[in-house]
Order: sequence, then C-alpha cells, then structure tokens
Amino acid sequence: MKRSVYLDNVPLPEAMATFHRALVAADLHRPLGKELLALADAGSRVLADPVFARASSPAYYAAAMDGYAVQAGSTRGAGETTPLRLVLGQTALPVDTGAPLPSDCDAVIMLEDAVPEGAAVVITAAAPRWQHVRAAGEDVVAGQLLYPGNHLLGPADLAVLASAGVAEVAAWRRPRVAVIPSGDELIALGSPDSLPVPAGKILESNSFMLAGLVREFGGVPDVRQPVADDPRSLAEAIERAIAGGADLIVVNAGSSAGARDFTAQVARQMGEVLVHGVAMRPGKPVLLALVRTARGRLPLLGLPGYPVSAWLSFRLFAMPLLLKWQGRAVPRPPTEPAVLTRRLPGLPGFTEFVRVRMGRVGDRTVAVPQPRGAGVLTSLTRAEGLLILPPDCEGLEAGATLPVELLVDRAQLDGTVLAAGSHDLALDLLAAHLRACSPEFTLASANVGSLAGLAALRRGEAHLAGVHLLDPATGEYNLSYVLRWGPPGRTLLVTLAWRQQGLMVAPGNPLGISGLADLGRPDVAFVNRQRGAGTRVLLDYELERLRIDPQAIKGYDREEYGHLAVGAAVASGVADTGLGILAAARALGLDFIPVTAERYELAIPASNLTHPGVCRVLEQLEQPRFREAVEALGGYDTSRTGEQRWVEWQVSSGG
Repeated sequence: MKRSVYLDNVPLPEAMATFHRALVAADLHRPLGKELLALADAGSRVLADPVFARASSPAYYAAAMDGYAVQAGSTRGAGETTPLRLVLGQTALPVDTGAPLPSDCDAVIMLEDAVPEGAAVVITAAAPRWQHVRAAGEDVVAGQLLYPGNHLLGPADLAVLASAGVAEVAAWRRPRVAVIPSGDELIALGSPDSLPVPAGKILESNSFMLAGLVREFGGVPDVRQPVADDPRSLAEAIERAIAGGADLIVVNAGSSAGARDFTAQVARQMGEVLVHGVAMRPGKPVLLALVRTARGRLPLLGLPGYPVSAWLSFRLFAMPLLLKWQGRAVPRPPTEPAVLTRRLPGLPGFTEFVRVRMGRVGDRTVAVPQPRGAGVLTSLTRAEGLLILPPDCEGLEAGATLPVELLVDRAQLDGTVLAAGSHDLALDLLAAHLRACSPEFTLASANVGSLAGLAALRRGEAHLAGVHLLDPATGEYNLSYVLRWGPPGRTLLVTLAWRQQGLMVAPGNPLGISGLADLGRPDVAFVNRQRGAGTRVLLDYELERLRIDPQAIKGYDREEYGHLAVGAAVASGVADTGLGILAAARALGLDFIPVTAERYELAIPASNLTHPGVCRVLEQLEQPRFREAVEALGGYDTSRTGEQRWVEWQVSSGG
C-alpha cells in the first residue's frame, strides 16, 4: 500500500476543540468506571459516589482535657478570694483526655487549674457548663454527607473517613496509558551496547518522562518495548496495547512526515485521524486519532520524538483527558507577571511555548528565555515558567512585562539566585553545593558571556554575573570592564577561582597542535566562543599579540555557548580544537594544551548583597568541601577563592 502522509497546520485551539468533540461523540469524555477500594488504598484517589458517615465522632461525650469531671453547678461561687474544695471521687472525678464523661457530669476542670489538697482539689474559678467537653457528634454525625462524588481524597480526608466508620469507598478507576516508543535508532538504557552511544543511535529516554507524566496526572503507565520503524510492527504493538487494557495509547516518535514516520498511516488504517499537525512550536507534528477496538473506540496520541515537543504535547492533549477520566477538574495554571530580559522574535501563525528561567531581582520578577530547540530537554528541567506567544505575535521586546505560566511553586522564585555571564564548571558545582546545603535556594545560570552578564546586572536582570575579561592594556582581569559596562553604584568582585585556559584537542593530539600559533594552519578546524565571552576576548587578545588574522582561522566564525559545547564539538570531530578550560577537556576525555591562567570572578551589585540566596552563595565559597570539589575538576586554583574587591562605577567612567 502506498504510504499516505500529511501534516496539517491546525490552530491549537481548533485542534483541542476537534479532539474534545470526537471524545464526546465517542462517549470517551467521562470517568472510566468505579472500583471499590479499602480505605488504606484510597489516598489521592477520586470518589465516584458520595460518602456518608456510618458512625458519629466522637461517639460519646468525652473529656477534652486531662483533669477532673464535675457538675458545673457545684463549682458556682469559686474565685480567687473564695476558693472551693472538691472531694476526689465524689464532686471531682479524675479523667483523661478522650475518656467518656461520667453521666452526671457536664464540665471538666483542667489538671493545672486544680490544686491537690489531700483527698480533694481546690479550684479558684467556676466551670461553665460543657467546659472542655467534646459533645457526641461534635465532628461527625452518623448519616451526614462527608464528601460528594468527584472529591480528591487527601491524607486528612482518610482520617475523617476512618473516624466515621467508613472502611471502603468507591473511586474512579485510574486510566491505563500504554506508552510505545518507536524508532530504529533507539537503544535501551543499560543495554550492553548503550555506552558509548553508537553513531546514529540515541538512548531511549522519553518513555521515562512520559511514564512520570502519566503518574503525575493520576494514571497508570504501561511502557512497552520500542518498536521498529515499520508499519506492521507498530500496528501489532498497538493491538497488544489494546489487548492489555489500555485506555489511551501514546506512540512516541514517528508522527512527523519523514520517510520512517508511520504513526499517521497506521492510525488511519486502524481508525480515524482527527488532527495531524498543530500550529504550535514545539510540537507541530502531534497526531490525534481514535482507533477501533472490540470495546469501542480508543484515543491514540502520536507525539513528536523531540523530548520538549513530547512533554508539551502530552500536557496539552493527554493531561486534560486523564483528569476528566478521574472526575477531576483541569486546573488553570498559575501565572506571574515578569520582565523579559531579551528580545524574542515571533513566529506568526504558530502558538509558541518558550521556556524561561525566573527569579526576583529587587522588586521585579524577571524571565530569562532558554534555548528554543525542541530537543533541548535541559532547557525544560531548568525552567521555572512557560512564556506563551500567540499566533498573531510578531515578537516581544526586551523589557516587556507579560504573564508567564509557572512550572514551580511561586515561593520558589524568592529563593532563585539568577546568575548571568560566563559559563564555568565551578559555577555549576557551586549551584549543586548550594542546593545540597540549602534546598530552599537555587542558583540558576544563563550562559550568555561575560559582557552580556555585566549588561544584565546593569539592567537589573540578574543577581550576579560570572566574568573573566582580560584588559589588553593593563593585563588585569574584570576591573575596567565592570567600570565601563557594569551596574551603577558599587559592585563587589569575588574570586571564584583561578583556572587554566587552553586548547582542547582529540586524544593523542593527532594534528600535533602545540599552541595558538597553529590555529592559522589550513588543516586545523577551530570552534570559537560567542562574541562577548571572556574566552573570546582572551583569544582575540592572544591572536593580536601573535599577529594572526582571525579571518585566516578556519572556523573562527563558528560559535558555541559554553566550554562543554566547545569540547563536544571537538570530541565529535566537527572541529579539531577549541579554546576552553581544562575541566571541560577532562570531562569529555580530550587532551589539553595550556595557554594561560585567568581569574574568574563573580560580580555582585551592592544592592543584591542583602538577598538571602546571594549570602548563601558567598558562604559556600568559604567551605573547604566546595573548594576541594573545584580542585578535583582539574585546572583550578582555589587558594584565592572568596577574595573580594570593590569597584565604584562612575558616570564619567563611560557607562
């Protein structure tokens, strides 16, 4: 049969409405059915029926305090000047908290309000009727409605049910979601040939994320074995999932229009394709379908292979369905107004979801856009929010204030320390040590280069910046740049470490590269850092000193953000060498040719030194364990870590 593949460009609201209408028509929009659960198994489940109390709580009048049960009338007249003596066992009966109240008593005097005196106690205040007494049915009365249907049971609810004599409840069944990874390129994590990852292969990882999402939204994941890029194999895998009792089938990858993408073809053969291609980024190739089964029709969701696309598509289309199947309302995500730190071009005709890092700097919440690529999963794990650009948006300017959908608790923004500027592995290590010692704080880094980091401080968009900018005129690091480009007022420069910069080369140095002078050779392919990065400034300084024309260097215009990215280019063979730090070379198994030692500092405006998270960051610099861990990376000298110097920005300095 000829393969029929197409991709629409359906607007996101229309795609969601189409899917919903089809589910309603197929009667697939309601809870799936009831099951009877023992109370011990009912936590975080949704009630299918109302629940009524079977017993009152408490079931009898009970003492609410340790003390003495009395008849309130017998204490009348007791006061500071007219103490009253009650005889134990007659007019004062000892009781413990929760004990039944003697039938002829109607009040309890607390133990500490009665003074023992032989076989009696003395009180100095009268007891009003029902003082410190829990009435029968005070909390729950037998027969009363405890919870309506569709109530999500929390821990306290379980205690209420138990106290009311309810031993089991009817709950909506959890939806079973079959996750089918698809692709010839997939290899299983932990398999004998998984590491190092062979060329052309990728570790199958999306199923871990999708299974976690299923659990997060109350479903039961059923992760299937990966299937090959073959329509028959995919159809058989779907049939097995149906036979296994799946309520929803999620096929990951194969939903696009490539030569090995068969999800749409198979879904069409087994049922009806509702939507194939949604005008959103990331996630355009998403597929929505219904397949035929002996039980009726079953929803099938085809997700793109890129992890961010898969995550977003699942949240948009599967999450509401899973919640509805359990009688739960689809929550409206909280938002936070935030200031955009840099311009974002729009994508007319598409709804775009941009991951952002967020934190509060001064009296503003700022949003730092993360890489927009659908394959950059770490941009999602490090994001605190989603910025949603509508289809008619032509772009957003830096400084714009707009609502951002939160992916974390709002309180977490208060504990986020935003770091802009140069990338360094020691800064990553600092973030790890900070979180380990103070879980309420997060050090979030945006690797934009030293100059861009100072600019972010100047605009009030970061708490601190990592800088290592060499002044060619003085040979000094950072001072002149902070004076010219840094924030107004006083800025504290704190040494993170001195570190080795050099050329990273393939193991064994096959081209015999000995130093920067070899970059001019025609057989050497170089990979550079972006403009404004301290490493780029250092390179340009050294090239001028060596009288090497940058345009004579093959690959001078190829830019990467971060030392590990440069190292990865060398390790993959895309480049022969790149300038970076020894720690990055070691992390990637590369050889290293030293060029110079440089001072890497944290620039912190004085106004940010009162931020509790910034204070904790500075405390970490003094910890021996942190310094030892930095030294262990290789190429670092921490003997001057924590050293401080102040820079005073002046209007006349050229700022």
